[in-house]
Amino acid sequence: MLLLSRILPCVLLVLALTTVSAQVKNAPGAELGIRKATGPIILDGKLDEEAWTSASVATNFFLNYPADTTLARFQTEARLVYDDHSLYISLVCYDNDMPNIVQSLRRDFDYSGNDNASIMLGPYHDGLNGFFFAITPEGVQSEGTIAAGGRESGNFNGSWDNKWYSKVIKLEDRWVAEIRIPFKSFRYKNGADTWDITFVRYDLKRNEVSSWIATPIQFIPNSFAYSGRLKWDVPPPHQTANISLIPYVAGGTSADRTTTPEKTANDLQAGFDAKVGVTPSLNLDITVNPDFSQVEVDRQVINLTRFEYQFPERRQFFLENSDLFDRAGWPDARPFFSRRVGLAQDTSGLLRKVPIEYGARLSGSLSRKWRTSLMHMRTKETAALGLPDQTYTAAAIQRNFWKQSSIQLTYVDKQSIGGNLADSVKYFHPSLWEEKVNGSTTEKVLNTYNRTATVDLDLLSADNKWYLSGYLSKSFDAFASSDNWSGGGFVQYTRRTLQFFAMRTFIQENFNAEPGYVPSRGVYPGVSNTSIGFTRPFYPESKRIVKISPQANVNLSSIPSGVTTDRSANVGFMIDFLNTANFQVQYTHTFQELTNSFNPIDHEKYTNFLPGEQYTWNNVLASYRSDQRKLLKYALGTAPGSFYNGTNLYVFGELNYRYQPYGSVSLRLDYYDVKLPGNYGAAQLFIASPRFDLTLTDKIFLTTFFQYNTRADNVNLNARLQWRYKPASDFFLVYTENYLPGSLSSKNYSLVFKFTYWLNI
Repeated sequence: MLLLSRILPCVLLVLALTTVSAQVKNAPGAELGIRKATGPIILDGKLDEEAWTSASVATNFFLNYPADTTLARFQTEARLVYDDHSLYISLVCYDNDMPNIVQSLRRDFDYSGNDNASIMLGPYHDGLNGFFFAITPEGVQSEGTIAAGGRESGNFNGSWDNKWYSKVIKLEDRWVAEIRIPFKSFRYKNGADTWDITFVRYDLKRNEVSSWIATPIQFIPNSFAYSGRLKWDVPPPHQTANISLIPYVAGGTSADRTTTPEKTANDLQAGFDAKVGVTPSLNLDITVNPDFSQVEVDRQVINLTRFEYQFPERRQFFLENSDLFDRAGWPDARPFFSRRVGLAQDTSGLLRKVPIEYGARLSGSLSRKWRTSLMHMRTKETAALGLPDQTYTAAAIQRNFWKQSSIQLTYVDKQSIGGNLADSVKYFHPSLWEEKVNGSTTEKVLNTYNRTATVDLDLLSADNKWYLSGYLSKSFDAFASSDNWSGGGFVQYTRRTLQFFAMRTFIQENFNAEPGYVPSRGVYPGVSNTSIGFTRPFYPESKRIVKISPQANVNLSSIPSGVTTDRSANVGFMIDFLNTANFQVQYTHTFQELTNSFNPIDHEKYTNFLPGEQYTWNNVLASYRSDQRKLLKYALGTAPGSFYNGTNLYVFGELNYRYQPYGSVSLRLDYYDVKLPGNYGAAQLFIASPRFDLTLTDKIFLTTFFQYNTRADNVNLNARLQWRYKPASDFFLVYTENYLPGSLSSKNYSLVFKFTYWLNI
């Protein structure tokens, strides 16, 4: 009896602790209620309205990083209410007097560089698609779209822009954000009383990530696999008239000083975008005579490979629901790449703008299980590039099933129209013509269209451990009627101490997706690729190290004859430190048997490597990224080794100083010292990129970006002033100039302005 009296309290204590643990560790599917506000809510950050005091509370945030076994030391509370027009969110982020980290006051901030709190909304309740809204302790906003369940960081697109309102106040032991998002600012399924939802707190100053739904450390907590359920007391209000008109006026002056006499031009134009809510979850976007002069300039790269480099899309029209087109096919065989619309290469390989006459896109959810996107655009004839009027049509229909899986059909059509297209003097762009061997003669074949049809299958387990993907695509044009298929499959398994993947794809010789991205076209006479790899992370008991991740992978490529043309293998490891620093070492062995003539430095100036020649080389990459919480932070690395029949020393580094919260100054350097024997060439190539970001207020931003590129023999200056005078309404002033590196004499310049106004009708 005495023994029982001693054991029983211990047993009861264990049971009590187990019960408490089960209560505080919110599991996927946990419910959070939302009710209609009983009175008006003023955005002042005080949360003194009755609606807030009676609202359900999402709390007990659990750590995801650097450990996933305990509650967050500094908790977060989230509440939601609504009225007839808007969704309201309050976030109470408990803290101490430790200074917050905020890079600047610029909207659409770098998520990983700022303390912030965010909400992930899945209004379709399909486990795949939604929106995120994030805010910093300084009240800086960021928003974007979520695709593919938010399984990985690449599924979040922060370029999407819309109207929402917020107020942040800072108190002694917490900072509080009060947010209002108009229902017209995002899409949701009419009549649905359940949404996917989760909240994430990123506490950079402590290098901690916590979330309302407890998420294992190997997964990001922003994903819908680890989300709760927002339960409405009644379905959200049905929005009837939801029309936004966004007119613009733009103009400028430019001069080309490389000609005699100097060519100057002045321009003034106008156009508009429109957003029409066909249903709360289906949107029609229209653009007429669009202008993208305000879009940030691309960061230049030095490409020593045989393949085209893929730059990201930043133009607003192409972004909402863009995943339906962007994720079709495979990364090396995409049937649609939106940067093909309105941009084309000239005879020197440089990208030039092609005026877009108009465009329309109907996209969104038809129901919880069905999504669609239909797009049609027309570009204007561009004599300087030898291009006629062209139309681009893309259509996708996606069927969701299980919890996070889908099957999708995609059709893409590019058509040249108008005029006498057979006039090769007027319409000379390489995309219109291809040389064909006909017996002993060679003739040019005209191609006025290109089409692809693609089916994609994505299978994702409910806990994100298993991911399987497959696709099959066929192209159609006047150049070829056979060997025009592409396809592949991918499998990945992820758990706490292991991630394994395997992939197999093929691209036949005549597979040609002109409006897409197929970098191997023209390099191989068809190619099959096989990759396999693993990462084996472990978490040492250390006061300095969070995780050590050894990894290895092998990649093989072969052509239809069975010859292995490419083989690479690498092994290495990465160390993540508790202070946010990171160290990486990787050894890579590469073999290539060339399938086309190629020189990595300059194929016109130096001797080319020839088809059939074989080369083997090895290099070692070592890199270090410093503590990201410091005002002065840096990253540096090097990759010395052999390269084809010579050597290459690659050195890179970035230095950044943050003047919180008003901006930052950074310098990025990429340096290649390529030494090949004989007349194969030798060159020291580098890009130096100083950048100045100044945020005078949370509405006025100035970015000045220099890029000195020795390979292009050019210095580029791009200065952009943005004044967001109203939500989603801006005035831009952009100055661009190119200089000769030696004398810094001007080659050309342009000064443009753009005025946009978002009008709700």
